[in-house]
Amino acid sequence: MTDVFVLDAVRTPFGRYGGALSGVRPDDLAAHVLRALGERQDLDPELVDEVVLGDANGAGEDNRNVARMATLLAGWPTSVPGSTVNRLCGSGLDAAIQASRQIAVGEASVAVAGGVESMSRAPWVLPKPGKAFPNGNETLYSTALGWRMVNPRMPGKWTVSLGESTELLAQRYGIGREQQDEFALRSHRAAAKAWEEGFYDDHVVPVEGTELRRDEGVRPDTSPEKLAKLKAVFRADGTVTAGNASPLSDGASAVLLADRAGADRIGATPLARIAGRGAAGVDPDVFGIGPVRAAELALKRAGIGWGDLTAVELNEAFAAQSLACLADWPDLDPGIVNVHGGAIAIGHPLGASGGRILGTLAHQLRRKGGGWGLAAICIGVGQGLAVVLEA
Repeated sequence: MTDVFVLDAVRTPFGRYGGALSGVRPDDLAAHVLRALGERQDLDPELVDEVVLGDANGAGEDNRNVARMATLLAGWPTSVPGSTVNRLCGSGLDAAIQASRQIAVGEASVAVAGGVESMSRAPWVLPKPGKAFPNGNETLYSTALGWRMVNPRMPGKWTVSLGESTELLAQRYGIGREQQDEFALRSHRAAAKAWEEGFYDDHVVPVEGTELRRDEGVRPDTSPEKLAKLKAVFRADGTVTAGNASPLSDGASAVLLADRAGADRIGATPLARIAGRGAAGVDPDVFGIGPVRAAELALKRAGIGWGDLTAVELNEAFAAQSLACLADWPDLDPGIVNVHGGAIAIGHPLGASGGRILGTLAHQLRRKGGGWGLAAICIGVGQGLAVVLEA
């Protein structure tokens, strides 16, 4: 197998639901990060063998293969192919895994991966009726997040909301409200500090026509007292709140991948090498622990252990979900996890998040001057993905 390298990674600032990026179409967001990546590397797009983008919804303006639409809107040659993948919350990381495999087996030399989501602009959908002229009312479904038009054959315990599933995990692992709020507070403080120290300045690319320069969801002024005042959302006596869960978000990410020959043609110095990949499935009602087995597989395939890691990016769908994963990784130092903030503060635009955590990890390893890193993400309906990088 050919070695695959991360050459560069960019993303937009992540916007709040209905916020600063809600006026931008998802295909335009995706085109923006492709152009930005190309301009940073003075990349001739003719060199790109494949574009693979993740997109979890695809029901609105991101329809008809948003990866292909993005390459066309970016002004790249029509000869550059594009493919859109959907593994829900893990779509962006899956895009990077799939693109890297094409390079590893010699079917591509240079590829761009990443993802996009505008949860603000995700439309309402109306199913076609089973017969003409139906009596009664029809139901509109929001495509922004979660189950819709559920198959009646699907066991009910598997189709609970993501929040209820997280309550189940909190119960199983004994994770209380205070612990979750502390985790959320750390996420906001770490993200705010990272922005103040300039960590994100060199690879977060603002979207033209908007005034957003930083992630819109970061709340540097939050406090334990403010978080404690928020009501539980999914159970009257529950622990999951809007404060210790990731928000609905808008944004896009892009990662430039290549083999050694491709890196030489571009003239880029690799940030890191993709050393291991892992995918795993779990029961849908405990989707949040999906990263546990996926990470173990990726580490094994990379030939390293938990003690070798110097940085970890774990997507924070919920605080309790992240804490459950950490509980199942007793050999991992929690102090190296999400040191620049996580999705609770930064946001979680589903298709883009995998590209964000992989790109953040690569840039962090470069700044550290080397080492091993892990990017891992949980996925609705019970899956997890993980990638190991070596800088």
